Amino acid sequence: MNKEKIYNEEVADENHNPETEACPACEGDACANVADQETTTTDTMAEAAAEDELVKLAAEVAEWKDKYLRLQAEFDNYRKRTLREKMELVETGGKDVLLAMLPVKDDVERAVAAMMKTDDVESVRQGVQLIAQKFTEALKQRGVAEIEVVGKPFDEEVAEAVARFAAGEEQQGLVIDCVQTGYRLGERVLRFAKVVVGE
Repeated sequence: MNKEKIYNEEVADENHNPETEACPACEGDACANVADQETTTTDTMAEAAAEDELVKLAAEVAEWKDKYLRLQAEFDNYRKRTLREKMELVETGGKDVLLAMLPVKDDVERAVAAMMKTDDVESVRQGVQLIAQKFTEALKQRGVAEIEVVGKPFDEEVAEAVARFAAGEEQQGLVIDCVQTGYRLGERVLRFAKVVVGE
C-alpha cells in the first residue's frame, strides 16, 4: 500500500492499485501478496464453480444412462412378449374354427352310421343336405363365403380357368361352369375358383 505521512499519521493512498503499478512506499512484497491472494481467491471460486458444473453434468449423465437402460429393458420385454403372443396365435389361431367344425364331423359320423343301417335313400339324402347346410353356416360365421362366378365375366382375380369351351357369341368370356368352388375370407381370396370359360 502507498502510505503518506500526514500530520504524523499514516494514511493509505486510495489511488494505488497493487496489481497495475509498483508501490515504492510499500515494504517488501506486501502489495504483490495481496494481488496474489485476490487471484488465488478468484481461481478457487472458478474451480469450485467448474466442480459444481461437473457434478451436475455427471448427475445428468447418470440419469440419462438410467433412462436408456430402463427403456432398453422395456423394449426387450415388449419384443419377447410380442414374439410369445405370435407363437401362441400360430399354435391356437385355428382353435375356434376347429371347434366349430367338430359338430359337423359328429353329424357326418352319424349320417355314415345311419346309411349303413337303413335302406331309405331319401332320408339319408336329407340328412346329408342338413349337414352341408350346417357346415356352410359354420364357415359363414367365421367370415368364409363362396365366390359366385357362374354366369359372370371371367375375373382372374378370383378364378382360375381350367378349360375353355365353345359356347357361342352370347357366352363368350363368361364362366360357364365351376369345377371347384372358390372362397373368400373377408375381402381376401382364400381359394380361387376353378372354372370353365366360354369362347
